[in-house]
Amino acid sequence: MAGYIWKPRAGKSACRMSFAVALLLATAALPLRAQEQITQVDLSGSWALQEDEGVMERVAGPIPDDFTGIPLNDAGRDLALDYNPGSYSEPERICLQETPWSLAIGPWAIRIWPQVDPATRQVAAWVIGGTESHPPVTIWMDGRPQPPMLAPHDRWGFTTGTWKGDMLIAYTTHLKAGILRRSGAFSSDQTTLTSTFIRHDDMLIAAYVLQDPVYLTEPYAYSNSYLRSDSPVGIDWDPCIVGYEGVDEGEVPFYLPGKNPLVDQMQKIYGIPEEASLGGAETMYPEFRDKLKAKFVMPSGKCTIYCTTGFAPPPPQRRAPGS
Repeated sequence: MAGYIWKPRAGKSACRMSFAVALLLATAALPLRAQEQITQVDLSGSWALQEDEGVMERVAGPIPDDFTGIPLNDAGRDLALDYNPGSYSEPERICLQETPWSLAIGPWAIRIWPQVDPATRQVAAWVIGGTESHPPVTIWMDGRPQPPMLAPHDRWGFTTGTWKGDMLIAYTTHLKAGILRRSGAFSSDQTTLTSTFIRHDDMLIAAYVLQDPVYLTEPYAYSNSYLRSDSPVGIDWDPCIVGYEGVDEGEVPFYLPGKNPLVDQMQKIYGIPEEASLGGAETMYPEFRDKLKAKFVMPSGKCTIYCTTGFAPPPPQRRAPGS
């Protein structure tokens, strides 16, 4: 027996050992698989926008020279001041507002649904239905790569998504030039957009961060909150179609540098100094208010637009009973 080394026979003991190891590995993997399932929140349904948030932005639209809070660089500011609303009549500009950023600044309720891969039965994409002012947005979740840098750009861009905990984070590239604010600030075709969707029971929070190396010096952030709606949001809107708006051929409505007649509206209506109304990264931060205190002058007279308490005339006094 000298020099004999015992080796397990390839019988039941070895089989039991292999099965035990496989079971242990499978059990260890279960929490990861379960966690993946838990973190994917169901975002489907109709969601009504709370329009009391940013009503000046969403409904009637901002004052013509209101670029406050937009981190415009000099080129972005010059382009914004060149803007004439009549330029929308040009065929190449009619659909300019139709980018996913319209979700952030528009008054739109949204409808979201999953697109399921029939082979894997997994969610291949989340789709946000379009409206008259923004195209449908497809957020691809199947790991497909971004298109090449020189691939064509369009109104809806190309969007991929990932889950981070219970948050869906979407990243959009390959966009055409669009509108940052309806008063005339623009984004370039180098813009990227990061959108984060967070659901809290019957509330959906959407946070948007737009970056543009051409016209902005810093990221521009915006957020919306939605409440779940029992009324289905319509998604059968026609796409934006180029049409004739009555502008003569060869005419391009615009303002020459320094000739925009609406550049003083914020100061006349609200007393906001021009250095604030014309935007820039500094105007995004609350510390900027301290810089303006000495220059702010409350306009006299009756408020005429977007009136709020403190600026509007006092309400009429109620008469006492019997008087």
